[in-house]
Amino acid sequence: MAEFDNLPGGGKHTPPKDFVCPITSNLFDDPVTLETGQTYERRAIQEWLERGNSTCPITRQKLQINKLPKTNYVLKRLIASWQEQNIDSVPNQSENPQPEPEPEPNMKSILPSSSSSDSVISQATIDRTMSELQLAITNLCMSEVLKESEMAVLQIERFWQEVNMDVDIHSMLSRPAVVNGFEEILFNSVDPRVLKANIFLLCEMGFKDKDVIQTLTRVDTDVECIVALFKKGLMEAVVLIYLLRPSTASLVEMDMVDSLLKVIKKQEGDLIQMCLKPKTAALLLLGQMLGSGEESIGSSIAKTLISEKMIESIVCSLGAEWAEERIAAVGILLRCMEEDGKCRNTIADKADLAPILDSFMGAGDAERFEIVRFLSELVKLNRRTLNEQVLHIIKEEGAFNTMHTLLVYLETALQDQCPIVAGLLLQLDLLVEPGKMSIYREEAMDTLISCLRNSEFPTAQLAAAETIMSLQGRFTSSGKPLTRALLLKRAGLDKSYQTLMRMEQLRNSPEESEETTPQEEEKAADNWERKMAFVLASHEFGLLFEALAECIKSRYASLCSACFVSATWLIQMLNVFPDTGIQGAARVCLLKRFVSIFKSAKDVEDKALSLLALSVFIHDPEGLCDLRSSMKEIMKGLRELKKLSPLASQMLKVFSKGSGSCSQDFWSHKELVQVDCSENGEVLSIAYFKDKIFSGHSDGTIKVWTGRGSILHPIQEVREHTKAVTALAILHPGERLYSGSLDRTTRVWSVDDEVMHCVQVHDMKDQVHKLVVANSISCYIPQGAGVKIHSWNGGSKSLNTSKSVKCLALVCGKLYCGCHDNSIQIWNASNHRMVGSLPTVLDVRSMAISSELIYLGCKGGIVEIWGREKNNRVETLQSSKNGKVNCMTLDGNEEFLVIGTADGQIQAWGLS
Repeated sequence: MAEFDNLPGGGKHTPPKDFVCPITSNLFDDPVTLETGQTYERRAIQEWLERGNSTCPITRQKLQINKLPKTNYVLKRLIASWQEQNIDSVPNQSENPQPEPEPEPNMKSILPSSSSSDSVISQATIDRTMSELQLAITNLCMSEVLKESEMAVLQIERFWQEVNMDVDIHSMLSRPAVVNGFEEILFNSVDPRVLKANIFLLCEMGFKDKDVIQTLTRVDTDVECIVALFKKGLMEAVVLIYLLRPSTASLVEMDMVDSLLKVIKKQEGDLIQMCLKPKTAALLLLGQMLGSGEESIGSSIAKTLISEKMIESIVCSLGAEWAEERIAAVGILLRCMEEDGKCRNTIADKADLAPILDSFMGAGDAERFEIVRFLSELVKLNRRTLNEQVLHIIKEEGAFNTMHTLLVYLETALQDQCPIVAGLLLQLDLLVEPGKMSIYREEAMDTLISCLRNSEFPTAQLAAAETIMSLQGRFTSSGKPLTRALLLKRAGLDKSYQTLMRMEQLRNSPEESEETTPQEEEKAADNWERKMAFVLASHEFGLLFEALAECIKSRYASLCSACFVSATWLIQMLNVFPDTGIQGAARVCLLKRFVSIFKSAKDVEDKALSLLALSVFIHDPEGLCDLRSSMKEIMKGLRELKKLSPLASQMLKVFSKGSGSCSQDFWSHKELVQVDCSENGEVLSIAYFKDKIFSGHSDGTIKVWTGRGSILHPIQEVREHTKAVTALAILHPGERLYSGSLDRTTRVWSVDDEVMHCVQVHDMKDQVHKLVVANSISCYIPQGAGVKIHSWNGGSKSLNTSKSVKCLALVCGKLYCGCHDNSIQIWNASNHRMVGSLPTVLDVRSMAISSELIYLGCKGGIVEIWGREKNNRVETLQSSKNGKVNCMTLDGNEEFLVIGTADGQIQAWGLS
């Protein structure tokens, strides 16, 4: 407190209060007493009245006089007498006397409206104010009575709020000793009014003078004290916390999020006017915490903002007067969209983007990229029409040409930032007719391709690949691209897409109203996709395909995957473009790569995507020729996918057309394994289920085998039938094995665990020679002619009673019957009508049907293979020469043929 040793206010005898003019604060020279009983210096009150005032300055009573009264000589003589007795203490009229502290009238009511230097009232008032302020400062810093110090704070705050003159109050208050006095009040006072005034003064001074902030931050406990007051409810303290610039780590450690959110929620009218709005300070501090770099912290804060429904409050700050607040709001909302993309719908609906666009020019590089990222994420809504509305706002609003601004920024942006900027620029450019030339489009495309090819910057490559993939334009409600799921749907694997759509319906509130119908949305999405794909694919005659082909070979899985999806999308879209030769460029760059992926991919979805791309080339003569040269390499994958994807079946049909030699190569089989089980007699029936082979024998035995390498290993043997097991059939949905026997029974076996066991026995009243089962019916060959069809509901029907049937197969509602007269008849199992026949002359004893082929087992161990499409023979296999082929079966993927022969042999062939 040494700085206050020389403060005025002590050492002289002050004159009686009645001897001093309340306006000039000087001893009376020509006192006049008004009708209200108040006395003033004549010159001062005269000036007061000449300014148009008609009331007494002290009492505020209406004055009735037209002119001032005579001098109050009695008072003047008393003053003269006092001066003679206190000649050493008579103050110079230019000095500031120290009146006794007393409640003062409202300062604004007595201060002059002009502060000209020649005004008697103005100068006198200034002198008096300075005198009172000095006294208040002295009490703040010197008094040991807390109440006096608190009153001093309130007085100083009143001076600061009400004095409107050229008085340098700030310099008097910003000295370290005075600032320390304010700090002492923060530590010791519990009066909310005093604390709020104290915080207000420190904020006002700190905003203007960084030395005040340095004084306040000398001791960490000072900052902690202010934070503690803030968390207890003194919301204005947030401004001082912001001005103190605490580190991000300390902000996080002090756990201020809940208190900051309370300030942001608070109506601004409920808080005092300050140098900086408390909401602004709270938002800036929140943005600082979110930018800490700690993923867990950022995620936690973003989740809190979303759960507390704070998004709309923060969106309001996008239109704030202070650019720094707008930028902070951008960063916070961007982080919220990354945490839960659904909030982008609220942001897009409520945000005023023009102020953000205006902030772009004056922002720093990091802040500019933050704005670009924010806008890029904002146009990932799950409704295409809304995305285009937002793009139009970005393009047309703001004081500057947005596209030109982005183009200029693109030239200086960092390498890994360029793809995001280019992607936004390209979307804005697509709002006009895509057929027209555009410098924006050219620069954006060149940037994306350049970044894709820059292997020295993998992050830039990945950003470019993900940007291209998202340009397809369809997104979930969380802002995730639907490109991959949509392509899988187009490839026939629509489970992923349907799952996503079901989740979308669950996430979206039923009360959400939509201005457009689903049909309108789909039309808008298709139109956007077509235009964007054409722009991407046609640039420099398909140059993008070359860059994508290079990146598909990258060692970085995420980059490879994004480029693979993007390339698949663009190739698939070639079907809707006019023939401009782009398909040729795509074929040269990517066909062999997609063949390689299709051949080697372990994931069925990757196989389906590559198949989708390859299917485009079968419509081009040169592409089909290239595919035929790789036909053997992709046949296995086509057969695996044909049950899942119609595209695989279409390509199989295309490949199967052609010369006979080609067909033979196409349907080539290779013998894999042979095992002798003649000890149980003939192999009369066989079935394949879940990598297990079940064989039925003439001695009534059923054996279970598993294959390991080129050897079949027996793992179980049961003998519950009393006569030969002539039929084995699998009912897949129930995972049950049906066995038919000459003992006139059919048994049902559970095969879903390690050991098969019988669960049911049916008395058939007839010998069962062959048996097939389906979801609703079973068919078997009885001892006599024809075939019996049994419904699981109990009804029965005889079919083909004029023929003696030796073998059966039931596929897709069609019943194939091999008869004693060597004919193969095909019947409709539902209406019991014959729909076709095969012109074979062989003695067919067994058959197996795949989706493409018919296998016929004959005498002499011969297996004939026929195409289902043309009913033409494509291959012949030779099994054991010593016995006829009694039974046949295929595995679930139709890759393996297993037969049983009359001489007790089991053999297997693989489709090579």
